[in-house]
Amino acid sequence: MDYNAAFEAAIDAVRKEGRYRVFANLKRHRGAFPRATWQREDGSERDVTVWCSNDYLGQGQNPVVIEAMHRAIDEAGSGSGGTRNISGTTWYHNELEAELADLHHKEAALVFSSGYVANEATLTTLYKILPGLIIFSDALNHASMIAGIRNGGGARHVFRHNDLAHLEELLAAAPVNAPKLIAFESVYSMDGDIADIAGTIALAKKYNALTYIDEVHAVGLYGERGAGVAERDGVMDQIDIIEGTLGKAFGMMGGYIAGKAAMCDAIRLWASGFIFTTSLPPAVMAGAAASVRWLKAHNERRIAHQERAQTLMRRFRELGIPVLPSVSHIVPVLVGNPVHCKMISDMLLNDFNIYVQPINYPTVPKGTERLRFTPSPDHDDDMMDELVKAMDKLWSHCNVARMPAVA
Repeated sequence: MDYNAAFEAAIDAVRKEGRYRVFANLKRHRGAFPRATWQREDGSERDVTVWCSNDYLGQGQNPVVIEAMHRAIDEAGSGSGGTRNISGTTWYHNELEAELADLHHKEAALVFSSGYVANEATLTTLYKILPGLIIFSDALNHASMIAGIRNGGGARHVFRHNDLAHLEELLAAAPVNAPKLIAFESVYSMDGDIADIAGTIALAKKYNALTYIDEVHAVGLYGERGAGVAERDGVMDQIDIIEGTLGKAFGMMGGYIAGKAAMCDAIRLWASGFIFTTSLPPAVMAGAAASVRWLKAHNERRIAHQERAQTLMRRFRELGIPVLPSVSHIVPVLVGNPVHCKMISDMLLNDFNIYVQPINYPTVPKGTERLRFTPSPDHDDDMMDELVKAMDKLWSHCNVARMPAVA
């Protein structure tokens, strides 16, 4: 067999669909977010404005966070030295888990190497700990949640996205005495819609199910202290397991779960994705703890963030640019074709020094390709003017459908 030919054929199949992904080679500059330097394939460089970063609040540039990381390197060196079980649990890991437990008003928290691993490892392991478990999963849950549920090998049902009537049908049909868990997200990052958390909790109580909420696109961004949409809605205390990330609003890397102490301890003891992974470096843990702590006290960043997102959505809609019906900080603009989506993205970068990555299948369903904008508090009015003017020009140039303008 010609193995290399098989790899090349797989790449060609993606190219033919118009969804071959090219990474932009960016160098961020501390203190200048969202500006960055883009190095092109010919080696030349150009300054660009980044409009698609998940570092939603610019915490990767926060001097408090950077100082905490420097201090940890000076105190403890670089790596952690092993898995959490074998010399890889440091004061910095314990400090961060305490900060996260406090953030969510839970008994405990457990840190993983990424948000993906936190979801996959926890959901897989729950099947081991709860024999006969049935998981009810929202149709648009993240790939990491889907992987964890599938890998667990137990019973599972998928309910239509944000459709609580369908969820109740499935819950009512399940065996009364079987353990159950409802897995869903708060903010769905591709469409920008938000789950009915209170309604989901009510169903969980009615049918004696646990609740598992992925708040990765909400922690740091919603609630008085940044604990997420569940905090904002006043129902955080009724969620059994909260999963979050350190790699988005907190500007670091890693993932975590928070909940009852016994639950976190059981996952710690049973989850292969936790047990057999080298723990994150002390500097990362120290920076994350500093970021979580700082954002608890700075709600003004969240307020400014929401204003920027709502302003960009309004300005796009005034021009008839088709923003999907987001009710969050995500500003998704529908293109509906992978070739056109990449074309507009490339032209924004090459002609206007604006970087936004095209979002194509398998991240979103075919036919719903989009540009996903994530304005931050640091995107000023001049940057927004540049973007809106460029989008207006390209929408006409590329003959992409508009919606009726909304004043």
